[in-house]
Amino acid sequence: MDITNSTSVNAAVSSASNGTPGTVANAAGMMVLRKAMDVQEAGAAALLAALPKAPAALATEGSLGRNVDTYA
Repeated sequence: MDITNSTSVNAAVSSASNGTPGTVANAAGMMVLRKAMDVQEAGAAALLAALPKAPAALATEGSLGRNVDTYA
């Protein structure tokens, strides 16, 4: 998932960076941004965990399993 061009992420970053440092609004914006990034991280981790494991290697010796990948 590519979030570099996401409008919600761009809006959160813009809102967090445009505020006056040390204000409650800026602190709240940073908290929201961090929470959004944590949610994105959790979603990406879940997608990576859902990927199937790599198939076993093909045979390198003998007459069976060298020319046809029966896993696919």
